[in-house]
Amino acid sequence: MTQPSYGDSLNPNESLELVPVVPAFATVDPVDKILPTAIRGLRLRYDRGMQSVFEEAGGDQGMLRLAHAWHELVLEDEVVSHAFSHGYQPDHTERLAAYWTEALGGPPKYSEAFGNESSVLEIHSGNGPHDEMDRRAIACFDQALTDVGIGSDGAVRQVLKDYFLWATTASIFRYESSLDEVPSGLKIPHWSWNGLVDSQESDSN
Repeated sequence: MTQPSYGDSLNPNESLELVPVVPAFATVDPVDKILPTAIRGLRLRYDRGMQSVFEEAGGDQGMLRLAHAWHELVLEDEVVSHAFSHGYQPDHTERLAAYWTEALGGPPKYSEAFGNESSVLEIHSGNGPHDEMDRRAIACFDQALTDVGIGSDGAVRQVLKDYFLWATTASIFRYESSLDEVPSGLKIPHWSWNGLVDSQESDSN
């Protein structure tokens, strides 16, 4: 993969659009001016052609293997397993794989078969803060990537880790006080090589 290429010298009067999170492997949009991160930040993008994250991660079978590996790991974790102590759907792994498929650029399998983002948030809301559980769930995801062999390409691994970190710390559990706070009709958010693609707007919009 092409390494980042650095642009011409800075025009101090030029206004730059900055993105705070820089992927590990990226190519630079030729119209961008690149400066040291400590001074102004970098505006980078992944150059993966037309392949979605879903496709690069192995498609349907890749998502299913990853979901199964993560589920097995969290059930063995003494903290994260508490979230499943009251039972779970027998097809939880398939549901999770369908959700990741849709979120990462694949077909809308979850929305067509199981529900929308609001239904997912309701399942995970009203349980109060659980930072340690979140931290360990993220560690389990990182291990699952290794176990199934997804992410030998550093860019794929990094974008999947970025997605799961965002989903766990900023999305799925954000209504920790009460599930009654969850808005209705939210769409499943999509994640690309550049991060979050769209907001969780209502299906009614």
